[in-house]
Amino acid sequence: MDLKSIQRRIENDGMIIGEDTAKKTSVFIPLIPDQDTWDLLLEVRSMNLKRQPGDVCFPGGRSEKIDSSLRGTAIRETSEELGVPEEAITVIGRMATCIATPDLFIYPFVGVIDADVPIRPNPDEVAEVFTIPLPWLMKQMPEKFPLSLSADPDQDFPFERIVSGKNYPFRSRKIIEPFYDYQGRTIWGLTARILEHFVSLINHRMFE
Repeated sequence: MDLKSIQRRIENDGMIIGEDTAKKTSVFIPLIPDQDTWDLLLEVRSMNLKRQPGDVCFPGGRSEKIDSSLRGTAIRETSEELGVPEEAITVIGRMATCIATPDLFIYPFVGVIDADVPIRPNPDEVAEVFTIPLPWLMKQMPEKFPLSLSADPDQDFPFERIVSGKNYPFRSRKIIEPFYDYQGRTIWGLTARILEHFVSLINHRMFE
């Protein structure tokens, strides 16, 4: 194999390392028409859920074999969680991939739920829903707080195969968590990160 052959194989590699084996989740950022503007809909997770009960989130969930695509996952999960028919959900675009962890990738889709379709949240998954006016959201800057995460290798990690063994200086990392507050509800974590990116895209486009 010559150098040009190697170059052809690598120069158009648009993949993200680890994406092929990572768990994949799609979320939907629902826009609801409100007179001459838009509202953005969010869920409050049921307190009966094992993971993140009571947190604010977007509709969405794990990609399954029955889904034809990641877009299909977002539509199916939104339909199941909000009790609206899939045909009432229109996807208008996909945002950048959110790498939650090296083994969990989140794919955010933006779209519209028909205004004349009643929303009946599934109580097993959703405690309540609420909306935020898009014009209000466009003016907000989230508060940001640092959060330190320490490396904690499992005990069966092969320490004997690396220099310094158990004394190896594993790197801790610090992430900046954005927080939004709206009418007594707090939006933070991955939902806030995706929301912040959405707001930045909309604001950027508004001034072009």
